[in-house]
Amino acid sequence: MNSRFQYILGASYYGFLKFLDLAPFFLPLLIMAGVLFVVPFYRETVAGLALALLRWAPLWLTATLAAALFRLWSYYTRMRFLASQKIVLLEIRIPKNVDKSPLAMEVVLSSLHQTQGESTLWDRVMLGKVRAHFSLEIISIEGNVKFLIYTRQSMRTFLESQIYSQYPSSEIHEVPDYITHIPYAKRDSNWSLFAVEFGLIKPDPYPIKTYVDYETNKDVFEEKKVDPITPLLEWMGSLGPGEQAWFQVLVRSNKGIKDPTTYWMKDWQGEAKKLINDIINESKKRLTISEEMPGSFPYLSEGERMAMKAIERSVGKLGFDCGIRAIYLAKKDAFNGASIGALFGTVKQYNSNDLNGFKPTKYTDFDYPWQDLYKYRLSVLKWKMFDAYRRRSWFLPPYERKPFVLNSEELATIYHFPGQVATTPTFERIESKKAEPPRNLPT
Repeated sequence: MNSRFQYILGASYYGFLKFLDLAPFFLPLLIMAGVLFVVPFYRETVAGLALALLRWAPLWLTATLAAALFRLWSYYTRMRFLASQKIVLLEIRIPKNVDKSPLAMEVVLSSLHQTQGESTLWDRVMLGKVRAHFSLEIISIEGNVKFLIYTRQSMRTFLESQIYSQYPSSEIHEVPDYITHIPYAKRDSNWSLFAVEFGLIKPDPYPIKTYVDYETNKDVFEEKKVDPITPLLEWMGSLGPGEQAWFQVLVRSNKGIKDPTTYWMKDWQGEAKKLINDIINESKKRLTISEEMPGSFPYLSEGERMAMKAIERSVGKLGFDCGIRAIYLAKKDAFNGASIGALFGTVKQYNSNDLNGFKPTKYTDFDYPWQDLYKYRLSVLKWKMFDAYRRRSWFLPPYERKPFVLNSEELATIYHFPGQVATTPTFERIESKKAEPPRNLPT
């Protein structure tokens, strides 16, 4: 058996185990197998190692089986818990004269930083509980723009109270899921689809461009405000018959663990400290200490100072695990290829060259024709991304993704109710509620 074949065989086996998410338990076996096949020991040594492996088989086989059963049990209890939760989709309709900045939505979203439900090992493993997650959605059905929130029934009253506290004239109604009305299928569908998922360009502690940077919260006069959400609403409002666009932001409270898919579990705020130290260390390399100035403080450029302040300010607010995806779909005779570029541009206004921004991490297209010669992989990919959107799956199976962290200010910038500066004609608003004056007013 040549070394190349051994390498391919070992890599394939490891990839299969990683797919099952059991690689940590099989890693010692892989190392031992590598020793048996690759290291040129004497035949007696190899035979001795093989005998030792067989001798200890009851131990490592039992441990491996126990780990696999534990993983399956955890998955079963989690799915059982999620199946027991009733879900509601709420539409929020706002009045015409909303003049509040995205700060009001930041207050609402901060209240959704709920970490209870999985505080103990018993809750997580035996009962399968997970902390609540929400789906903040902006959709356009043939140009009719709507704001929606997908949440558990148990969270509905609390969520409504928080929205009414900041937008007392708004109306909130439970509506049927708009996705169920789309008969999209893997093959022979009358609908064409393009989907994209987004991630951050730089490490999470670097903030994106927010409403504070646009000074949306400072201008008193509505016509002077610059609202970064208006480009998305204007494009959605321009869609015609047979066209739809969906924008989805999935959020849950960050528990301090930045990336649960890694074994060392990076902390979001801890990563921020490391980034700041890296900036300082880089500045030290540029510093030339003269005899007249011993022990000079490292020189920081204006951009480095700004980055450090921005990172410190970013991690000082509540953090949320997030995932963002968008879909443009239309009937085949109404599909407009130019809207694909608009779909990628829905988050460009939040990007900053100095700090952070969004980039596409996955989309329904291939770079080279040989990646999908028979046009089968593309149809499967489109269906999976459609199904992932439909299930609102990002943090949990079946379409688990690596989340990124945004703070409450960044989240409110991406999802908030626009003021009168948003003049999209197809964005329906309600009439402002007028209360009668108190009876005890002097006449």
